[in-house]
Amino acid sequence: MKRLKRQLHAALKVFAGRAGIRQPRNAKSKGGSMSQVAASILSAVVAAAWLMATPAPVSAQPPGPEACRNCHEDAYNSYAASVHGQKGNKRGPSNAGECSTCHGDGTEHVKANGGRGAGGVFNPGSNAVAPEKKNALCLSCHKNDSKRSHWEGSTHQTRGVACTSCHTMHAPRDKVLTKITQPEVCFACHKQQRVEINRPSRHPIQEGKVACSDCHNAHGSVGPKLVKRDSVVETCYQCHMEKRGPFVHNHEPVQEDCSICHNPHGTVAESMLKARPPFLCHQCHTPHGGNVAQLAGQGQPSALLSATSGGKSGINYTQGRGCLNCHTQVHGSNNPSATNPTPQFMLR
Repeated sequence: MKRLKRQLHAALKVFAGRAGIRQPRNAKSKGGSMSQVAASILSAVVAAAWLMATPAPVSAQPPGPEACRNCHEDAYNSYAASVHGQKGNKRGPSNAGECSTCHGDGTEHVKANGGRGAGGVFNPGSNAVAPEKKNALCLSCHKNDSKRSHWEGSTHQTRGVACTSCHTMHAPRDKVLTKITQPEVCFACHKQQRVEINRPSRHPIQEGKVACSDCHNAHGSVGPKLVKRDSVVETCYQCHMEKRGPFVHNHEPVQEDCSICHNPHGTVAESMLKARPPFLCHQCHTPHGGNVAQLAGQGQPSALLSATSGGKSGINYTQGRGCLNCHTQVHGSNNPSATNPTPQFMLR
């Protein structure tokens, strides 16, 4: 027994030294001081063990989706099939509170046996909820995405468009995320563009090869008309890079804004031109020799229709003849010659 006490005494002394517990100077005996140390250490060990053994208070968790399923079975099934309900989506509601992430704590709602608005539950799809409140809820998770960095102050945000106006959360696949169905959502508001994509000359939007989001960022951008790039031309150059240049002689509208000549949603003229040449070109350029565009039988002087006129008459370059018959490099010319012909005519 004495041997066990000595071993315990030595062990406590080593432990006290490592723990920084010094022996009191006024201790009467070695055994008495170590007894005090042992008592202190024993008290600390017992207190730590008690704290570790005492379970932390568990906060009440809001009802899970199984409780919601009892009344909202259709909504539950659509949620489970959506990207928000996928357990593999670590950033989604399925790993951060389930239904309560978007709809709020449903504890009081369940206690009240349900009911519209009972218990303070929140329905983001309700028209009674302000768009700002709906958007704030969505942005609490999606604000870190670079595609939404310009949402504040964008056209859609300032006009009171809510996320739920375009997106469907309780669906296996959101329509705006698929090229073939995305235009249906956009055309709900943009009626003019719905008409234009049915014109003869257009982008293949109806075929699902081009979508609105290929050119526009509905969540905001620094460019005009919510285009994805800083300007219209930079957006068009994503696909039409051969028009970018640089050229020896640039055509100013190509560098300024493609929509000066083209309507990308669709027109009745070829190449999505806003009007048929030469009428489109005459909006900026004076006709050859100052001739006014005319049709046959409008009293054109016969002298201008002779073999030596070179075809430069108000009738010849109007009826069935476009400027591009001669000015083939309308987007820009690489002709290095200063004469015969001069590059600004863009003949080659």
